[in-house]
Amino acid sequence: MIKETLKQVQPISQKWLKKAWNRLDNLTKPRRSLGILEEIAARVVAILEQESPTLEKKEIFTFAGDHGVITEGVSAYPQEVTGLMVRNFLAGGAGINVLARCAGAHVNIIDIGMKEDLQDAEGLIKRNVKRATDNMAIGQAMTREEAEKAICIGIEMAEQAHDRGTHVIATGEMGIGNTTPSAAVLAALLPANVEDVTGVGTGLDEKGLKKKIKIIEKALKVNKDHLNDPISILAAVGGLEIAGICGLCLGGAARHMIVIVDGFISSAGALVAMRLNPSIKDYLFFSHLSSEKGHRTFFEKQGLRPMLDLDLRLGEGTGAALAMQIMESAVRIYNEMATFEEVGIEPGA
Repeated sequence: MIKETLKQVQPISQKWLKKAWNRLDNLTKPRRSLGILEEIAARVVAILEQESPTLEKKEIFTFAGDHGVITEGVSAYPQEVTGLMVRNFLAGGAGINVLARCAGAHVNIIDIGMKEDLQDAEGLIKRNVKRATDNMAIGQAMTREEAEKAICIGIEMAEQAHDRGTHVIATGEMGIGNTTPSAAVLAALLPANVEDVTGVGTGLDEKGLKKKIKIIEKALKVNKDHLNDPISILAAVGGLEIAGICGLCLGGAARHMIVIVDGFISSAGALVAMRLNPSIKDYLFFSHLSSEKGHRTFFEKQGLRPMLDLDLRLGEGTGAALAMQIMESAVRIYNEMATFEEVGIEPGA
């Protein structure tokens, strides 16, 4: 499935991109005066290949997974919080639920790698690959087969959304300790020094941060023979929710869908996808710059620009939900703003 999906990913249409810019440059405003909003609108038109694009159906996919490396003391919160927060998502009381309602988006919660088995959780999409990853500080976090299975689940989520008529999908995640594998994946794939991609996560103090950096360095050293390609890196030092996000990016790009990437952890999954096929970047909109240190390193090294900078670091898909509202504004400008010709103004007159 992964190979077939990668084959389907093509760069966005330059013909449609040119058509979009022709309209944008003829709207009643100085040329390019709406900045990034215009860039967003142009790419939306080119991805969907629609004269008047609409973003009526929007879905957020929040992948939940746990991490064996938590036993090394890399998080300020206990692992049990993952399950408690998933129940909160399902009850509609979390940050992602509030912001998704503002954006008019449906939230899907997927157990892709939780340690706790929430059999009684109504509404939870149960696609668990493994009851938490293994401790990457002493060996591989998961096998390549497990990583590939999780990627395929992400692809399937995108396919199912497409079949429902959804054109905009967004990434989200929940998993105590998941900034640690995300930093490890970025360090290996960018590449970057561990200290340049490692932050305090859910609130470590200076001592805890130093320990976290050492644990990631140890994990990369222990797994050095497995850091050969994007999927083997993901399997060695990544997480199941990161793999699911990677798959969602792959599946969305293959089906000409708009994919909004949330924060730091989501960017790690998106980076794996981009390393598998660089054209995937055409379909990705990075919602915000997280206050997590490594996110800035990611954007600088990839030459990318996030839509928002609000010091967010919650995850869940919250930044992506906010970005949906910015994107809606960009598309409405494209569709509803008058052209010079329509109002009888000679450009430059």
